[in-house]
Amino acid sequence: MLQRVRHAEIMRRVRLSGATSVQELAQQLGVSPSTIRRDLEVLDRDGTLRRVRGGALASVDADTDRPFSEVAEVDEQDKEAVALSAAELVRDGDVVLLDIGTTTMRLAHHLRGRPITVITSSLAVFDVLRHDSAVELLLLGGRLRRPYHSLVGVLTEAALGQVVADRVFLGVSGVRQDGQLVDTTLAEVPLKRAMIAAAGEVVLLVDRHKFPGTGALRVCGPEDIDVVVTNRGADETTLRNCAAAGAEVVRV
Repeated sequence: MLQRVRHAEIMRRVRLSGATSVQELAQQLGVSPSTIRRDLEVLDRDGTLRRVRGGALASVDADTDRPFSEVAEVDEQDKEAVALSAAELVRDGDVVLLDIGTTTMRLAHHLRGRPITVITSSLAVFDVLRHDSAVELLLLGGRLRRPYHSLVGVLTEAALGQVVADRVFLGVSGVRQDGQLVDTTLAEVPLKRAMIAAAGEVVLLVDRHKFPGTGALRVCGPEDIDVVVTNRGADETTLRNCAAAGAEVVRV
């Protein structure tokens, strides 16, 4: 493969996932890790991507090329099944944190009419619940991240420091086989960690395609998760490792 062709393919993959590792690129492109490292150094100098230890990050928001509306249409049936099952975990009177993402947006639809409090940084969740008088809705402030309909930044993190929730419904870009939760977006990872710290119970919502998913940024380990809700067909080794760390695994 010519170098210019390889560089174009590396950028396509990094923009699609937001972040990737040297090993993943080497395997996908059929070249050695040392070749990939040299490629990443060139692309980093050009400002095309950002070289980090072990891989690379997109130099712009990874979701710019895959806006929320497009992501929402991917694997719809699997996401809907996960959201419907997750809704059954919510009890009347609960205070729940809803993370950003297309699956949590679907969960919000199933929480309509419930006497609960919902706290979120997701404008998509806000739009679903904004006219529902049964739901007490709190929108976290922050900087608008337009491609993914979310609020991020120090103001959002500061607001989460004032929150005490019964449970958080968390989304991530991927779950590694050892149970590590990873994500692609630098701006969202601190918020996910703050949501975990603010909640009494952590429920991970991940359709089966998130095994292993994508992402070079660690969110947390499997020991930080109380419940994993996913589809039948999700990687069994990963689910066993999550269960061994103490998480309840729900397959739908």
